[in-house]
Parts: sequence; C-alpha cells; structure tokens
Amino acid sequence: MGPLGIFDSGLGGLTVLQQIQKILPELDLYYLGDNARVPYGNRSFETVYQFTREGVYTLLKAGAPLVVVACNTASAKALRSIQQLDLPLWQKEFNDGGPERRVLGVLRPTTERAGTFTQSGHLGLLATRGTVESGSYTTEIEHFFPEITLYTQACPLWVPLIEEGILQGPVAHAIVQADLNELCAKAPAMDAVILGCTHYPLLAPLIRDLLPKNMRIFEQGPLVAQALALYLQRHPDLSAALTRGGTIQYFTTEDPHRFDQQASRFGGHHVQSQHIELLEP
Repeated sequence: MGPLGIFDSGLGGLTVLQQIQKILPELDLYYLGDNARVPYGNRSFETVYQFTREGVYTLLKAGAPLVVVACNTASAKALRSIQQLDLPLWQKEFNDGGPERRVLGVLRPTTERAGTFTQSGHLGLLATRGTVESGSYTTEIEHFFPEITLYTQACPLWVPLIEEGILQGPVAHAIVQADLNELCAKAPAMDAVILGCTHYPLLAPLIRDLLPKNMRIFEQGPLVAQALALYLQRHPDLSAALTRGGTIQYFTTEDPHRFDQQASRFGGHHVQSQHIELLEP
C-alpha cells in the first residue's frame, strides 16, 4: 500500500527516523515536518490537536498505512483523540480493501520501559511545557510502575535552540544549565533522566556534560524503533501493507531549502525535501 509515515512538529522526529532505519532498513519512509508552525510545546490542546490531525491525515492520504507521531507534545495532547475519534471516520474514506490504518506515538514505548531506567525509583523528565502540563508521562508511569516517582521539568527554549542549530556555546549552556539545575533541585535522589522530546538528543552531549556523571540519560529513538518492530511482528497484515525499498521522502510545510540545511545536521547526510500543504480532514 505505501510507506511508513513519520510526523513531527519540525526536525525532532528525524532522531526517531534514524533509529527506525537502523532496525527496519528495508521499509520505505515518508517524513513530514510541520516546520512552518514549530514549536508545538507552548500551544493549546486544541491547536496541537488540529495541527497533528492535519499532519496525520495528510500522510494517510499520501498512502501511508501506518503513521508514527514522533512528537511528544502531539502524542500527549492529540494522539488519543485521533485514534478514538478520527480514525474510525477516516477508515470509511480509505476503504480500499487493505488493513485498517493505524497511528502510533512515542509516549507509550517510553513509559512502558521506565522500570528499567532507574534503580533509585526517582526518575526525571525533560520535556516541552505542553508535554509536562498534559500530565501524560506521570499518568502512564504511575500505571505501569507505581513505585516510581517522576519529576518533570519544562524546557520551553530547547526546541527553538535546536531548530536554529544552537547546540553549544554560552547561550545554549546557560539555558540548558538553568533547567537542569531546577530539575536536580526537585529530585536529589534522581539517577536517570528521560529526554521527553525527540529534538533533545541533539543537546545530549551538552546535557551529559552538565549532569552528574552517574546520571543515566534515555533517548526515545531506540525505544520507539524497537517497539515498532515488535508491533509489526504482532500485526503481520499491517506489516505486509508497508512497501519495502529502503527509500525516504521528506516533506516540510516550510521552505525546503531551509529544511534541507537544518535536517542535514540531524542525520549527517544530505537531505532533499519537498514543500507540502497540509490537508484539512
């Protein structure tokens, strides 16, 4: 039927795409970044839901049988509504004899593994304001691991820094240090931190330099890719509907030239994207 779709508010989902490529290199991929409206982290529930709904629908209309929402804010604020309210309606539109379309997020593959992250039972979360205020991580981790205490820290300036390529230097150092200091002050017994935004791995070298050396840091890309591989094993009909040629097509709602320059920093290789207008369901 078509490639696997990956949707993100901007560039962060590329860290997920890279890990999916490593584990499932044969899959064809569509990547769609809503760079014209990034960041999502400070926007309302209604706005994030509207933007995510448009992005997911556009990928489904383009032929993707399965879409991964590789944005934590979108996963926290919009994914459940899309799965429960929108997909059943869209299935009728996409009634082409293939398996039902599915939409997955990045939150569940992270939270269901949280018990392996910490020995002290004190776990930190660095995320956007929207993800923190949604309470989704706290709720999910309490469900899976009630013995774990989660300490959250909103980092509203990190995504703008990353999207602009400011990953080192005094400005990045000061902003990241301030947020890490706040988190560590809340949780002196914390021994592990989740990077709860797919943009944040680009700041991982700086974060590791500024956190205590014994602190473990968990990025989501490998967790999401591993969970996706297991999901496809459990759903062979959906796996069979994904085309396999190892190709990647990149789409952006912003200027493709700007996207290509920024995206090349994420993956370390040349990216060539196309501009796309999102569809209103």
